[in-house]
Amino acid sequence: MLLVLSEQLSKNQRYSSYHHRGLRKPANRRDRHRTKNRDGSIRGDKSVTIQAPGEPLLDAESTRGDDRDDNWGETTTVVTGTSVDSISNEDLTRITKDLEDSSPLECRRYLGLLLWRDTLDPCGTPCEGLYISLAFKLLILLISTWALFLRPPRATLPRFFIFRCLLLALVFLFVASYWLFYGVRVLEPRETDYRGIVGYAASLVDALLFIQYLALVLLEVRHLQPAFCLKVVRTTDGASHFYNVGHLSIQRAAVWVLEQYYSDFPVYNPALLNLPKSILTKKMSAFKVYNLGEENSTNNSTGQSRAMIAATARRRDNSHNEYYYEEAEMERRVRKRKARLLVSVEEAFTHIKRQQEEEAAASSPKHPREVMDPREAAQAIFAPMARAMQKYLRATRQQSYHSMESIINHLQFCITHNMTPKAFLERYLSPGPTLQYLDNGRGRQWTLVSEEPVTASLREGQVFTLKRLDFSLVATVTPLPFLRLGEEFIDPKSHKFVMKLQSETSV
Repeated sequence: MLLVLSEQLSKNQRYSSYHHRGLRKPANRRDRHRTKNRDGSIRGDKSVTIQAPGEPLLDAESTRGDDRDDNWGETTTVVTGTSVDSISNEDLTRITKDLEDSSPLECRRYLGLLLWRDTLDPCGTPCEGLYISLAFKLLILLISTWALFLRPPRATLPRFFIFRCLLLALVFLFVASYWLFYGVRVLEPRETDYRGIVGYAASLVDALLFIQYLALVLLEVRHLQPAFCLKVVRTTDGASHFYNVGHLSIQRAAVWVLEQYYSDFPVYNPALLNLPKSILTKKMSAFKVYNLGEENSTNNSTGQSRAMIAATARRRDNSHNEYYYEEAEMERRVRKRKARLLVSVEEAFTHIKRQQEEEAAASSPKHPREVMDPREAAQAIFAPMARAMQKYLRATRQQSYHSMESIINHLQFCITHNMTPKAFLERYLSPGPTLQYLDNGRGRQWTLVSEEPVTASLREGQVFTLKRLDFSLVATVTPLPFLRLGEEFIDPKSHKFVMKLQSETSV
């Protein structure tokens, strides 16, 4: 009996050891390294008891008992290995399957707090309506956010826009408060009312939309109502304009003034500020002073100074006449060259005509007509008018603003759109706005000079300056008056008249 029991135990031990090594291969390395305990003896492998299905797990006391159960070796198997705990076959199979199918522990650690969809109460149709409303509100919120905060600006300001900064801070605080409340009241207790959670998200979007309405009023609507009048004067030639503006800061008012300046003010031409050269180059005639004696040297020097002052005064009195005649001569020369330019342009435009289909079919083979594109036509008719154009631009001192290439391009544009000679000459006969002569490398850098902070609002008597290298714009702030409008009723019956007849009159 003992021999059979020992053989059966050996077979079961070998089978269990082989099966356990197949499942727990990494444990074999640790089996090779055995440590000594405090007694100096080699620590052996710890035993694991695998219970057959349906049998209770035996404890340590039952294994040390006497031979009260002769069938102990038939129902249990002792396996040597490095495992510490006692588990059953079902537990081992379940743990292996869970390790293969489950997600990483780090993901489960963080997603466990967020996903509890299985425990949420069903919502149904009300939640679907909230979904649609939430989607459209988010779309409107996205568009309005781009229009108010993310749209590319037309100018850079020296300081921050106070209202914009306050609104951005309000949005940040509001969103942070909502997320804090959401974490405390929804995430941590794992709220099961799904409709309440969706309604909470919809209320957040509604509040953000109301903040967008507030931003629209403060940033775009507040300054539309006129409250001040700005007088803008150019310091060089004295050109001025008046503008009505609303409640703006100094820096925003400066940007608004510059936007109007490029379209309202004529181009700044420093050549027109100088007096005629004939007046500036004339020198005062020299005086000869003779010393008649040493005793009267002091009296002679005093008399010489008086004579020079008197001569300068007489010369100054006559200078206005010279300036008057010089201006008259300049106007006569300009009118003469303008007439020559008009005639030359009219003659040049008579040589071109837009080709029509019937004219192309009716042209005889003996006299073929040359067909040109607008560029070639502009270059062909520019030659007869080039000299007259050059003389006129010099007389009006506009040669620095109109190059030959720009004139040909403008002529090509007029030919393409079938414009008349007067439409072509409109740009040169009268100076246009500053924007017409603006290029990419000129007219963009300005300096704002103000005694008060540029973020302060406009008020009565404020003066600020916009400076460039060659001139400046000075703006003076004047509040618009408060208007009191009364009403007076006129009786329609009072519109009756009586004619007075007299013998002396002809009536």
